[in-house]
Amino acid sequence: MKQGIGIKKTAILALGLALTGGSAFAGGTEMMRQEGMLDVNGAQIHYVSQGSGTPMLLLHGYPLSGELFSRNRDALANAGYRVITIDHRGYGKSVAPDSDTGSIQTYAKDALAVMDQLNVPSAIIGGMSMGGPIVFEIYRTAPERFKGMLLIDTIAQPANVVEKALWGGMAQKAVTYGPQSLVGELLKDMLSGMTRLGKPGDAKFLGDIVKQASVAGEVAGAKALSERPDSLPTLGTITVPTLILVGVEDTVYPPPFAMKMQQNIAGSKLVLIPGAAHAAIYENAPAANRAILNWAKTLR
Repeated sequence: MKQGIGIKKTAILALGLALTGGSAFAGGTEMMRQEGMLDVNGAQIHYVSQGSGTPMLLLHGYPLSGELFSRNRDALANAGYRVITIDHRGYGKSVAPDSDTGSIQTYAKDALAVMDQLNVPSAIIGGMSMGGPIVFEIYRTAPERFKGMLLIDTIAQPANVVEKALWGGMAQKAVTYGPQSLVGELLKDMLSGMTRLGKPGDAKFLGDIVKQASVAGEVAGAKALSERPDSLPTLGTITVPTLILVGVEDTVYPPPFAMKMQQNIAGSKLVLIPGAAHAAIYENAPAANRAILNWAKTLR
């Protein structure tokens, strides 16, 4: 097993304990943060691991990074979870080799390899948007790695003709005009109109993440979404506890897609996130965090 490089480990100290020389605690549990790069399947994968307790691996959508979950880490870690986020190859701080810039299958292999290198035998594994098909691929490959499944603003169906054309256009625009050209195209769906108008900082934050992606990564991700496997048959095979979250105002994969998943995954739970669009996990993080914690505590 290869070792991570550039690993940074810090303890977040409660002020009172620090002044008295006590141990590092936050929310009653030791809050540790690790961040670094891992040599994974020929790529350099950036990860953040925060907190201790039951592992929770969260996979971002297209063309974002693990920072999509920046408003979720503290709340989940403080509640006793080890929250692990990664940047898929070609996104955020991760680097993809020219030989394999990315696919649903490759992203899934990378996630499993990260779990191996961080000594995580099993976890609650969740994915937002493109992260959903990646989670389904992980489940088809290694169902024993799941303590639970979290599906966020995502879909099980393969791309139809219209969606394939959309992703092809995204890829071409990235090649022609660069990653920054996708910001406007994506933010109109990522965030609700009220948030875009009233909270420009939220739009800037997500826009800056989009700009970090490499052109090769954006092209690979668009192709991955266009050619994603049909995961509808997989839904009936899922036996682990499953939570499905979707923004009420999601126009990319609207609530009916989430409802279809809920109907086909035995025992699954569906929660609609109000006042939020496709990036509901970020836009209304307090509601999303409450839903995740209320569900996750039933798994213990």
